[in-house]
Amino acid sequence: MLNIVLFGPPGAGKGTQSAKLIEKYQLVHLSTGDIFRANIKGGTELGTLAKSYMDQGQLVPDEVTIRMLESEADKSPDAQGYIFDGFPRTPAQAKALDQFLASKNTSITMMLALEVEEDELKKRLLLRGRDSGRADDVDPAVIQKRIDVYRNETEPVRDYYQAQDKYTGIKGTGSIDEIFERLCAAIDSLVK
Repeated sequence: MLNIVLFGPPGAGKGTQSAKLIEKYQLVHLSTGDIFRANIKGGTELGTLAKSYMDQGQLVPDEVTIRMLESEADKSPDAQGYIFDGFPRTPAQAKALDQFLASKNTSITMMLALEVEEDELKKRLLLRGRDSGRADDVDPAVIQKRIDVYRNETEPVRDYYQAQDKYTGIKGTGSIDEIFERLCAAIDSLVK
């Protein structure tokens, strides 16, 4: 089973690249952002709680995130593998994910981290906010807060996977296809 953590700061291109990787490798996409938005749109209790944190540029608490993710993963019991997009965001979530996958007799294969400079991230997020209407991408102060939260709270997850020798950094600039080729080369070198 191929289980990939697609990692990177807000605006790095995780969602764009996930779609391409899912198609090529026949993986189930587990995007905490998509799961949060679906729960928010559906007006679920967990969605309302998640929205209160997201609107402030903060991370949704681990227990809420993990409950949503496990529920979504359980909907695809015959999956050939998963791509985790936007999760785990903390070392505690990484440990919880390991426990969840172990209960399914599998584990994380690798973490692919899209590496993009902060100025480029800000440009991408403002553009996405303008084009998509996502409230968390239109306010420069909220964007900066999200990047700061990523640097301070999420980046340590990289160390967790480096310690397991499962981390691969990928240059996240260039065309969508160029970035995709880099990601595929990293996956193919490991699984073939």
